Amino acid sequence: MDNNFMIKQIGVICADENGFRIQLAPEYKDSLIGLDGFSYINILWWFSGCDNEKERSVLSEAKPYTKGPDTLGIFATRSPQRPNPIALSCAYVTYIDANNGIVGLAYIDADDQSPVLDIKPYTPSLDRVEEPEVPAWCKHWPYNVETSGEFDWESEFNF
Repeated sequence: MDNNFMIKQIGVICADENGFRIQLAPEYKDSLIGLDGFSYINILWWFSGCDNEKERSVLSEAKPYTKGPDTLGIFATRSPQRPNPIALSCAYVTYIDANNGIVGLAYIDADDQSPVLDIKPYTPSLDRVEEPEVPAWCKHWPYNVETSGEFDWESEFNF
């Protein structure tokens, strides 16, 4: 099961005084054709700050959430420490500047200059689960992305 994969960075996350956006590499700007009209996108990006042997070897976390169990396997968390530091964020699109390869975002939980790997349109027919089940320790979390910005996430994490 030891396969090698080649991943190409298509752009970067910009999180600065001008807000949040994706800046695509010039050769990928035509990839934005037809994206207008989608209000949300799924963004695959790289937790570049955790791309080292130590962080990639973390398989479990001691009490990462204040109301969670004492230990969780890394696949039961949204921690950036993972065997492959790949992140997935769903973000609201505020504008698309296809000429300059820019996608404006209302918010994304990524650091400035985080590498972007892929963008996919959010489509309810494939991405929405009508009645998802979650463990009791996180049932009080917001039920959708629209209200999660108002939630006190700082009081939920121990990292």
